[in-house]
Amino acid sequence: MPDKQDFLARRGLTLSRRVLRRLTEVGIFVQSQVSLEHQHLAKRYVARGTESGGAVKELGRYVTFCGPDGEPLPYLHPIDAIGVNGVHAVVVAPALVRIELFRAGRTCQLLITKHEPGKVENNRRPLLENGVLFRGVNGLVDLDLLRTGGDLAGRSVTPEFWSRAGELLGIPAVFAAAVGAATKGVSCVGCSHSHYLATPVAAVGVAGASV
Repeated sequence: MPDKQDFLARRGLTLSRRVLRRLTEVGIFVQSQVSLEHQHLAKRYVARGTESGGAVKELGRYVTFCGPDGEPLPYLHPIDAIGVNGVHAVVVAPALVRIELFRAGRTCQLLITKHEPGKVENNRRPLLENGVLFRGVNGLVDLDLLRTGGDLAGRSVTPEFWSRAGELLGIPAVFAAAVGAATKGVSCVGCSHSHYLATPVAAVGVAGASV
């Protein structure tokens, strides 16, 4: 039976009905689900996700994906959606790390999860294994710094999170670039492009880059 961490990883960020209704009203559409798929020619199971989301001035929601070490992944194909702040590209890989970020004003919620096929036994379809790598609640992002394109050291702008005791919770360094891309996504008004998944050509030999 799946444990609580598996359930949280599968479910993703918990947003209230009021928030979900508001996102619908302003036209921000996110597909956060990760599915298990079978590649018949390669005879293997893979995880499939969709980079999606965008922003209006007061709020944003974005989901992107990277590899287990934070590396940009090539998308399978882009999606030309009707309108903005919707789906951008599909990614398929043996393992996916999902970066899910929600922003209301300057306040952010972040969930980083890993998804990969379980072990195949007796030729049966495996389960999709899910795990929580990082969870940040009510973090703060510097929107002014974000609008300038980065801080003085040239690093990506990411939200800061604290524990209930007031201690700073560091986002895993390997996912800093991906979280930085998602941070741009939740502040990209009228978003119509992928912020972290790369074109198949651009992804070759590129590490830590974002669109």
